[in-house]
Amino acid sequence: MVIFSLERTAPLSPEEAWRRLTAWHRHGDAVPLTRVRVPTPPPTGVGTVVVARSGLGPFAFDDTMEVTVWQPPRDGAPGRCRLEKRGRLVGGWAEIEVRPGPGGRARVVWREELDVRLLPSLCDGALGRSGRYVFGRAVNRLLRQP
Repeated sequence: MVIFSLERTAPLSPEEAWRRLTAWHRHGDAVPLTRVRVPTPPPTGVGTVVVARSGLGPFAFDDTMEVTVWQPPRDGAPGRCRLEKRGRLVGGWAEIEVRPGPGGRARVVWREELDVRLLPSLCDGALGRSGRYVFGRAVNRLLRQP
């Protein structure tokens, strides 16, 4: 199990950064070899289920997540979303926090606990580095594209 975090400042309002980061279907465009579906009806809120299918063919797996905290940014207060990972292979959680940053920009903090059940703890260092890299690129892409 690994825990990592990323921080970004984006030239967006907190509300717009939140919208871009929590449009779940867009994550499939930002994470390589991943498709995302949301089997629960909109709008997103506590109880929403997000399924990210990653991999190729028989080597693909589902990362099933459920939104357990949903507090969009409002009136200068930070926004926070927490997803609990409920899959058979991938456990842990992810948190997205969006708050006002310097110069009217948005400050984003992404925290994640990642537990890939079939990997021995010997792989934690590589898993943490690859997680920071993949999710860092994904957050950058999500914030850049409207």
